[in-house]
Amino acid sequence: MPLLDPKTWQSRTLSGGEYAVTEPATGETLATVTLAAAADVATAARQARAAQAEWARTPHFVRAGVLRRAGDLFTAHAEELRDWIVRESGSIPGKAEFELHVAAQECYEAAALASRPAGQILPSEAPRLSYTRRVPAGVVGVISPFNAPLILSIRSVAPALALGNGVVLKPDPRTAVCGGLSLAAVLAEAGLPEGLLHVLPGGPEAGQALVADPLVPVISFTGSTAAGRAVGEAAGRHLKRAHLELGGNSALVVLEDADIDAVISTAAWGSFFHQGQICMTTGRHLVHASLYEEYVERLAAKADALAVGDPYREQVHLGPIIDDNQLAKIRGLVESSTAQGAKLAAGGTHERLFYRPTVLAGVDDATPAYAEEVFGPVAPVRSFKDVDEAAALAADGPYGLSLGIVTRDTARGLDLAERIPTGIAHINDQTVNDEAVAPFGGIAASGTGARFGGEANLEAFTELRWTTVRGDVAAYPF
Repeated sequence: MPLLDPKTWQSRTLSGGEYAVTEPATGETLATVTLAAAADVATAARQARAAQAEWARTPHFVRAGVLRRAGDLFTAHAEELRDWIVRESGSIPGKAEFELHVAAQECYEAAALASRPAGQILPSEAPRLSYTRRVPAGVVGVISPFNAPLILSIRSVAPALALGNGVVLKPDPRTAVCGGLSLAAVLAEAGLPEGLLHVLPGGPEAGQALVADPLVPVISFTGSTAAGRAVGEAAGRHLKRAHLELGGNSALVVLEDADIDAVISTAAWGSFFHQGQICMTTGRHLVHASLYEEYVERLAAKADALAVGDPYREQVHLGPIIDDNQLAKIRGLVESSTAQGAKLAAGGTHERLFYRPTVLAGVDDATPAYAEEVFGPVAPVRSFKDVDEAAALAADGPYGLSLGIVTRDTARGLDLAERIPTGIAHINDQTVNDEAVAPFGGIAASGTGARFGGEANLEAFTELRWTTVRGDVAAYPF
C-alpha cells in the first residue's frame, strides 16, 4: 500500500486555497494541496502546544523508538518517496536517494538525542542541590525550501521531536509533498502521537504568522539571505530564537599543485549538482594562473558533455530548474555577465526549464554571476597569482557558508582554510557536502552559525534550566 494517499494526506482543513503541485520537467499537475492561511498557523500552534506537554513527559526511549522506526520507514518506502522527490523537485534519482539516506540518518541521530539532554551538578554557596538540565523549548516552527526538501525539513523536525517538542512545519508549496506531507506520513506510521506535527504548506503570509505566533518560541529557517533577514528581524521583535541557514557563494580554490585530471570532476559536481540549486554550490572557481586556461577548457568540455533533461523519464545528469522565476534569474545573471565582458565558455542556453551547465571565464568583482548567488548551474572561473591573492578573493564578499581547497599538500590546504572565514571547509573536495552527524551552518550573510547536527541540535531545540533543591524551606532576614 502506498504511504502517500492523496485522499488522506492532509488530515486537517486549511483555509488558504488550493495549490497545484507541478512537475517542473513537464508542467504536469502531480497533486492538489490546500495551503495554510495565518489563522491556520495559530490553530496548529495551539494544538501542537497542547500535545507537546504530554510528549515532553513521555519516556525518552519511547520518543527514540518513534524516530528509529521513522528512519526505517524512509528506507522501506524509498522507491515511492524517491519518485516524489524526482518529479516534484526536479532531482535526478541519485540526488533523491541521497536525500532519503540522509533523512533516515537524521532520524537515527535524533533518536540518540532523546536520552542526551542531561545537565550539570553545580557548586552552590547555599546548602542545596544545584543543577542544570535541558528541557524542550515547546513548539518549534520550521520553514523549509524547495531545493533539498526532505533533508532541509527532517533535519529540524526529527531532533525537535526527539527532544520533546511539538513542530509546525511550513514547507515550500512547490515541494509540499516530498518536503512536508511525506514526513507527516512517515512519522504517523512510526507512531508519533497525533497533534505533535502539523504540516502547513504556504506562502509568506503563513511564514510571517509562524514567526509571530506567541506559542512558537523557536524558528528554524532555511532559505534565501533576503528572506532570512526578514525572519531574523521579525523574530527579534518577538523575542524568540531564530536559527537561520541562508544563501552562499562558496569558493573552490585550486592551487598550482592540484591534480588537474582529478579536479575537473570535483569542480563540475560542485557547480552543477542539482542544477546548482544548493546553498553550498560552488559559485566561484578560483584557479591558479598556471592552470587557469586548461581548467576553463576542460571544465567547459565537461559541461558540454553533461545530459540535461527529464530525470524521471531519462537518464540525465541535470534536471529542470524549479520554475520560470528562478530560470529568469539565472538567465539574467548570465546575460548581464557576458554583456559586461565575461566569456561564455559553455552553456548559457536553455529549452523550457532545462538550463545547460554554464562556464564563465574572464570574470571579476563586477561580474554579476560571480559577485551574486546564482542558484543555478553556473561556474564562474577566475585566476589568482599566489596564495595570498587566493585567500583574499575567497574571503571577499558577504557570504561565509562553505569552502573547498584542492592541493596535493594537505597541510598547506588547512593553513589556507584558516585564513578564509566560513562555517564549513573541505580539503580536496568541492563545497557541497552534508552528513547527519556533522554540524551545519554558515556565518555572515550565510546565517547564524552551526545549528544542525549533533550537539548543535541540543542547543537549538531546548532551553537550559537551573534548578535548586533544599531539604528545608530557606530562611531570610525579613
